[in-house]
Amino acid sequence: MKNRTFLILAFLFNTFIHAQKIKVADKYFRDFAYLKAIELYKEALKKEDSSKHILSRIGDCYYNNSNSEQAYFWYHKAVNKYKKIHPQYIYKYIQTLRSLGKYDEANQWLKKFKTLQQNGKYTKGFENVSLEKFQELSTPKDIHVRVINLNSNSKYSDFGGFEQNGNLYFSSSRVDDNIKGKKKIYKWNGEPYLNIYQSTIDRIDSTIAVNNIAPISSDVINLKNEHEGTLTITKDGKTLFFTRNNINKRKRTSYDKEGNSNLKLYRAKLKGNQWTTIEELPFNDKTFSTGHPALSPDEKTLYFVSDREGGYGQSDLYKVAINDDGSFGAVKNLGDKINTEGREVFPFVAKDSTLYFSSDSHINLGFLDIYKSNILKKRVNEEVEIKNLGAPYNSGYDDFAFFLNADGDSGYFSSNRIGGKGSDDIYIFDKYECKQVLTGVTYDKLTLEPLPEVTVKIIDETGKIINTTLSDNNGNYIFEEISCGKTYSILASKVNYRPDSKQFSTTTTNGSETKLDLYLTPLIIKKEIVVNPIFFDFDKYDIRPDAAYELENIVNVMRENPKMIIKIESHTDSRGSAKYNMKLSNRRANATRDYILSRGIAADRIPSAIGYGESRLLNKCGIDNRPPCTEKDHDQNRRSAFLILNDYE
Repeated sequence: MKNRTFLILAFLFNTFIHAQKIKVADKYFRDFAYLKAIELYKEALKKEDSSKHILSRIGDCYYNNSNSEQAYFWYHKAVNKYKKIHPQYIYKYIQTLRSLGKYDEANQWLKKFKTLQQNGKYTKGFENVSLEKFQELSTPKDIHVRVINLNSNSKYSDFGGFEQNGNLYFSSSRVDDNIKGKKKIYKWNGEPYLNIYQSTIDRIDSTIAVNNIAPISSDVINLKNEHEGTLTITKDGKTLFFTRNNINKRKRTSYDKEGNSNLKLYRAKLKGNQWTTIEELPFNDKTFSTGHPALSPDEKTLYFVSDREGGYGQSDLYKVAINDDGSFGAVKNLGDKINTEGREVFPFVAKDSTLYFSSDSHINLGFLDIYKSNILKKRVNEEVEIKNLGAPYNSGYDDFAFFLNADGDSGYFSSNRIGGKGSDDIYIFDKYECKQVLTGVTYDKLTLEPLPEVTVKIIDETGKIINTTLSDNNGNYIFEEISCGKTYSILASKVNYRPDSKQFSTTTTNGSETKLDLYLTPLIIKKEIVVNPIFFDFDKYDIRPDAAYELENIVNVMRENPKMIIKIESHTDSRGSAKYNMKLSNRRANATRDYILSRGIAADRIPSAIGYGESRLLNKCGIDNRPPCTEKDHDQNRRSAFLILNDYE
């Protein structure tokens, strides 16, 4: 009977300690002490508690420490064991798969994620969580975009900026005396006909100016009373593809049976400084339009827009191979992932093969919006992704003719948005990272002396550690590149010290500096390990989660100082009889020791755990005519001490 009772009590004690460890691990997780949290969560796993909470939290600890392999291992367990799990863990699992090069598996889970999103089969309380929200959270926000309306814009239509070798080419319906013949007004929009111009683009510091504007150098381009517009030029600068009205042999506008003049694509060659040898491309037709040329990075494929039969909407994006001899292959539609029932126009292919285009049918901010897609560079089993560029590229008006320079950080787009100079204007943009500096000094909180070799971590709003450094011999630390307009936590830690953490927000000013000093409290003072009070509930000796959290500091110090031997003293307040309090304090001392031993500390390192009851009161309230004890007074008396018995170094 006694053995059975002992086993039951032992089981209940172990279960209690196990539950406490999970709660303590959660608190360490919230304090960004991920390695400590991992240790405690894994202790819980030894008791065969592979709960969704523990598996996903261990995954988070590794994820926030940028350990993709371990994060993958634990997220894999969680998402495969539990059908109902918060979608954030599926998203993080997808991210770890991608970081490890497991793209096929990542795509399978991405499809599952989207299916759950479409069906609304999320964990209760998270029905409105979307993939886009997680992507937004995981996307760096420190990229800022400066947009400038070019000084070259006129009161007429200007669009289609294309930069090469310091020259800017664009289309404009401005009136220009250098173009031969009197320019008539195009009856559809009340403006002169479009022509192609070239100019120089000058960048001095943060100033950008367009100068030396003139019609493109050619006797056979910019014909009288014909539209000539959007263009692309090969890297060697010797071949030009451009759009023009359909014209007849007499170089006059040619109309179809419905009275429409469709667009056609042409190719020109550079001889000297003149564009000449104009050639109409063979896949044009007077019954439909073909225009808006763009080249692939290797210049072996030409992309364009057409409203020919067989498409999906009013106008579609197409491609055609350019053979080595300059001839062309078969025209191919880019398919229904890109093309819709509406208008897809103005393709552009960036250096990394990202396709940019405008559309009025994909989800947009209004009228034509600019999008990008991975369709030209995706892997075989990867899904086609289409993303609206959003503001400031897109507005509630027409936004189109996107161009990106080879640096990937600057380019042009066109828009008829409010605030422009004409019906369409060209805007230049450049992207820059808004960065700031965080500096400070780490101090010993008691002596106020600078504390060297402190590990300082900066943590983002999602809990992810984004950078780590050590303070120098004078306690100075610095983070030179932190993002603007964000909220961070800063965590300072050192062996045998209590960590310090603070939260702060950066401004939106590039290059500004924030100063934040950190104060760490020593855990070893003279011959005692000093922690915050180990509180017990009144008349009880159970180790509460807050007490267990503090006792982990004792565990840490003893691990860092493996020769250290300590004595535990436990004291009660003055409530109750002296005899009862002596027994209660002994139980509390033993419970404290048992917790520390359960964390792997050898028993011979704590040879003594003694209760002193109320015999050593710090606050003798209520005695000798003193005022009655408040609850705070009782708390001060109800304490534990951890005395160091040897020279441990």
